[in-house]
Amino acid sequence: MDTQSHISLENQFGAQNYKPLDVVLNRGKGIWVWDVEGNKYLDFLSAYSAVNQGHCHPKIMQTLTEQAQKLTLTSRAFRNDQLGLFYKEICQLTHSHKVLPMNSGAEAVETVIKAVRKWGYKTKGIPKDQAEVIVCRNNFHGRTIAIIGFSTDEQYRAGFGPFAPGFKIIPFGDAAALEAAITPNTVAFMAEPIQGEAGVVIPRPGYLREAKAICEKHKVVMILDEIQTGLGRTGKLLAEEHDGIEADVTLIGKALSGGFYPISAVLSNTDVLGVFMPGDHGSTFGGNPLACAVARTALKVLVEENMIENAVKMGDYFQSRLKEIKSPHIREIRGKGLMIGVELVPEAGGARRFCEQLMKKGLLCKETHDNVIRFAPPLIIAKEDIDWAMERIAPVLVGK
Repeated sequence: MDTQSHISLENQFGAQNYKPLDVVLNRGKGIWVWDVEGNKYLDFLSAYSAVNQGHCHPKIMQTLTEQAQKLTLTSRAFRNDQLGLFYKEICQLTHSHKVLPMNSGAEAVETVIKAVRKWGYKTKGIPKDQAEVIVCRNNFHGRTIAIIGFSTDEQYRAGFGPFAPGFKIIPFGDAAALEAAITPNTVAFMAEPIQGEAGVVIPRPGYLREAKAICEKHKVVMILDEIQTGLGRTGKLLAEEHDGIEADVTLIGKALSGGFYPISAVLSNTDVLGVFMPGDHGSTFGGNPLACAVARTALKVLVEENMIENAVKMGDYFQSRLKEIKSPHIREIRGKGLMIGVELVPEAGGARRFCEQLMKKGLLCKETHDNVIRFAPPLIIAKEDIDWAMERIAPVLVGK
C-alpha cells in the first residue's frame, strides 16, 4: 500500500483527534525512520521524547523479546520477578524512596493527585473534600477529564465539562504567585520543569529551588512532571537537577521504556506513597514483568552509553548552529540539552508550514502552540547528523 492508501484508511475508520504530517512510517533504527515509500527521515521529535535511546535500540529489543517469551503479565494479584528489581534500580538511580508503576503519563498524574489528596487528609488534617492542588498556567499534564479540568488551553477543555474542583492556577515561573496562592488546604504544587507543549518555556534559573523552599515552608508536596523533560532530555537525568533540588514526587514515563512498551512511574518519598493501602489504587498492567524488564534495560543503556552527557554536548552545538541562522521569521531560540524550541514571529505564517517543508527534505519535527518548532532528536545524535540537519533547517527557516 502507498502513502495515500494508508491515509485514506485512517480517515475513513479513525477518529479525527490528531493532525499528523502526511508521512506513513514503517521502520526505524537509531535516529532514522523510513516511510512506506522507502524514503528516509531524521527523527527530530523522538515520539515526544519517548525514544530518547533511539528507535529499536538493540539491547532493549533483546530484553523485550527474551521477556516476552517467558512472562508478560501477571496482574498485581501476584508478584513477579522483575518488579522488585525495577523498584530497587530506579529508586537508587533517582534517589527516590518509593515507586508506583503505571502505564501512561496521564495515569501517573492521576495517581499522584489521588495520593497527595489522601496525604493531605491523613497527614495535614485538611477537612474532607477540601484539598487544593496548585498548578501552572499553560501546563500540559495529559488529557484525562481530571487533568484537562485544570488546563488553561481552551481547546483541551471545550465541550468536555463539568470538571473536578480542587485546582488553583498560577503563572509559571512566578515563585511569589505560588506563595500567595497557598492556603491551609493546599496539599501540593505540580509543575513541569520546562513546559514542553507550551512551546519549550524555560523558567529563570533558581525558580524551582525557590518553589521547593516555599513548599517546604508551608508543608506542601512539590510534584515535578518530568514525563517529557526527564531521563536525559535536558542534559540531566532529571531536569530538576539543573536547580539542584529533589522534588517530593517526580513523575516519569515516555523514555522509561525507550519507546518499546507503555510504562510510567510515580517516584516519591515514603510519606506520600505511604498513604496508599491495598485496594486504594491499582492497574491491571501497571508493574507487569514485560514493562519492568524493558524499563530496567532502557535506564541501563541511557546511563552506560553516556546518552545524557551527549545531550549536553549536542544540545549546545545544535543551539549554537541554530543561532547562526539569520532569518526574519525567528523570534527566539531556547532550550536545554536536546529539548529545543524555535519560536517564530506571528508574521511567519505559523510553524506547521516549516515542519511540512522540512519533512519534504527528510527531517521530521512538529509545531507546538502554532508558532514554535520543537526539535528533540534522540539523545544518540552525533555532530555530523546535526550538520546534516542544519543543511536543511537553515534554508527552510530563511525562505519565504
